[in-house]
Amino acid sequence: MGLSSAASSSRISLQLLGWLAVFGSAFCFYLATAIIRWADGVVVIDSAYFTFSRFLLGFIVVCSTMLIGRQKLKPRRYHFLIGRTVSNTVAVFCFYKAVEVGSLAEANILNMTYPLFVAIFSWFLVRDQRDKLALGIVGVAFCGVWLILAPGSMSTELDSLWGLCSGFFAAWAMIYLNLSRRHHDSQTILFFMFGLGAAAIFALFREAIFWPSPLEFKYLFWCSVAGVLGQYLVTYGFLFVTAVEGSIISSSRILLAALTGSFLVGDPPLMLSGWIGALLIFGANSMLALRRAALNRQQPQK
Repeated sequence: MGLSSAASSSRISLQLLGWLAVFGSAFCFYLATAIIRWADGVVVIDSAYFTFSRFLLGFIVVCSTMLIGRQKLKPRRYHFLIGRTVSNTVAVFCFYKAVEVGSLAEANILNMTYPLFVAIFSWFLVRDQRDKLALGIVGVAFCGVWLILAPGSMSTELDSLWGLCSGFFAAWAMIYLNLSRRHHDSQTILFFMFGLGAAAIFALFREAIFWPSPLEFKYLFWCSVAGVLGQYLVTYGFLFVTAVEGSIISSSRILLAALTGSFLVGDPPLMLSGWIGALLIFGANSMLALRRAALNRQQPQK
C-alpha cells in the first residue's frame, strides 16, 4: 500500500513538473518576442539577427552538452534533418518578423495556428487517417484567423501574414520533427537544426548581422536565451505529459499573448473580434489534440 502510494505520488509530481515545463516553454517563447519589441526604438536590430543569434546560441549549447556527455552525432536520414532545419528556420524568421512589423499578441496567436495546418496537411498526406470532424474544427478555427487578420485594414492584413506564414512553416517543422524522431535522438536533431539554421540565416542575411554594441548584445543575448530555454523546456516537459496535455498547455500562449500584450509592450488591446478569434483558435487546438488522442485509442481495436 505504501509503495503504491509513493509511486502514485511520484507520478503526480513528475506530471506536475511536466506541466510547469511546458507552460514555462510557452512563456519563454512569448518572452523572446516581448524582448524584440522592447528593443524596438532603443536599438536597431533586424529580425534576421535575432533569429541568427537564437540559432547560434542553441548550437553552442547543444555542442557543449554533447561534449560534456560524450555524445556522438548519429545522423541517418539526412532529408528529414534538412527538412526539419529549413522549415523551422523559416518559421522562426517569419515569427520574429511578425513581431517586428505588427502586434505582439497577433504574432503569437497566429504562430499558434500550426496545429490547424498539421491537420490540413495530414488530410492530404495520410489518406487512411482523414478525419472530417477535425477538418470541420479547422474550418471554424480559420474563421478565428480571419477575425485576427482584421479584415478592412489591408496594411494590417499584410503585416499579419508573417504570423500566419510562421504557423504554416511551423506545421511542416512539427511533421519533420515527428519523422526525424523515429530515426534520431534529440541532440542530433537539435545539432542540425541550430547549426544549419544559423549558417543559412548568416548566408542569406549577412548584411543584417554585425558586431553588436553592449546594449545590442544584451537584447540579442536575452532573446536567444529565452528562445533556446523554451526549446529545451518543451522537449523536457513532453517526457512527463500526454500529447493532449502538452498541446493544450502550449496553446496557452494564445491566451497569454491576448491578455498581456497591451500592457507589456504598449500594443493596442485586442478588439472583441480579436478576442473571439483567439478563443476560436485556442479551442480548436485543444479539440484537435483531444480528437487525435481519441482516434489513437481506437486504432488498435480496428
